[in-house]
Amino acid sequence: MNSIVYLLIPVLVAVAAVLQARFMGTLDQTMGTAENVFITYAGGGLLAALFMLYLRGGNLSAWTGVPWYAFLPGVMGLIIVTGIGFTVPRLGFVTTFTVITVIQFTLAALFDHFGLLGSDIRPLDGGRLVGIVVLLVGVWLILR
Repeated sequence: MNSIVYLLIPVLVAVAAVLQARFMGTLDQTMGTAENVFITYAGGGLLAALFMLYLRGGNLSAWTGVPWYAFLPGVMGLIIVTGIGFTVPRLGFVTTFTVITVIQFTLAALFDHFGLLGSDIRPLDGGRLVGIVVLLVGVWLILR
């Protein structure tokens, strides 16, 4: 794959995240938070199972070689889905995603810098630090 394709993948992810947030907000307001989370996970779980079986035939037997914390994405996803579905209708897209994005960038920089949870070490240099400060200023401008 070339670098253009690598850049298009996160663009697709970003579009999907915004659309998902809108749809989850509708479910949350119409049906409730628990129902929203259930529908989101049930649909995603079914598609993920079909995708896994189609592409690889499944490799779930390798679970014994995985560190314990690698099984937490489902819990993290539950927090993400519930939080976005709940906050988008109440705070709006921009506020919700601005706060999420700045925290993600900050934590990602710390994970890179310290090599947390098996991450490759990528030192936090001046440019990255300035970028995070600019993001924080952006959050302040949006939230004021």
